[in-house]
Amino acid sequence: MKPIGIFDSGLGGLCALKELRALMPGTDLIYFGDTGRTPYGTRSAETIMKYANQDARFLMSQNVCAVLIACGTVSTVALNALKLTLPVPVYGVVSAASVEAAKTTKNGKIGVTGTGATIGSGVFEHELKLINGDFEVHSVACPLLVPIVEYGFAGDEIAYLAVKKYLEPLTDKGVDTVILGCTHFPILKKMMEKAAPGVTFIDSGAAAARKIASEFCDGDGEGTVHCYVSDTPSNFNKTAGVFLGKDFDFDVKRIDIEAY
Repeated sequence: MKPIGIFDSGLGGLCALKELRALMPGTDLIYFGDTGRTPYGTRSAETIMKYANQDARFLMSQNVCAVLIACGTVSTVALNALKLTLPVPVYGVVSAASVEAAKTTKNGKIGVTGTGATIGSGVFEHELKLINGDFEVHSVACPLLVPIVEYGFAGDEIAYLAVKKYLEPLTDKGVDTVILGCTHFPILKKMMEKAAPGVTFIDSGAAAARKIASEFCDGDGEGTVHCYVSDTPSNFNKTAGVFLGKDFDFDVKRIDIEAY
């Protein structure tokens, strides 16, 4: 089986890679994190589309059999276009997370967190309403959370204060389930559970990984993992442990993403 490709605007997609690795240990995985141009969530739709096309073209150059967009922003802006242009199956993080949230909620009140671009698109609300028109969906943009994670402050008091501030409008509405619409956010899940006890948080990247694992057969033996970034690999090594844990040994290479 050919490799499965995963890309994200930064390193948040490593949460999805970790889940896919656990579910499909015999499958080769190729990850690209656009660390030189992160974050995408504050960019225009045109810029996000340009970056997404370059990221996808790089993965296609690695002969992948499927692409997981492990980025909430790109999933909302560019998923349909990439599905039309790429010759392999393309998965985003919206649909699978929405299905899991719909199955999880008990009171029909669902919250969505994400970048400004993701929340502004309304795509999660649209997807959830397609599942059940009676769902009450409340969304909050959380622009500070990506840099908090990327710069290593996920365990600090500043992270808790930011998480609590962002979740208050959702808990005030009585939501019992919250979709983490950005793949960076699961790193802050413990903080969120502390700030909003009793709420269930849905990891959108992990949900997408489970969707892929249900549709592809795992390979034999032990699969390989190759990681690529658009900025210096040393920054990857400093931050990747936050997403993957300490026990990882993946080779990391820098590429010129503008060449794709």
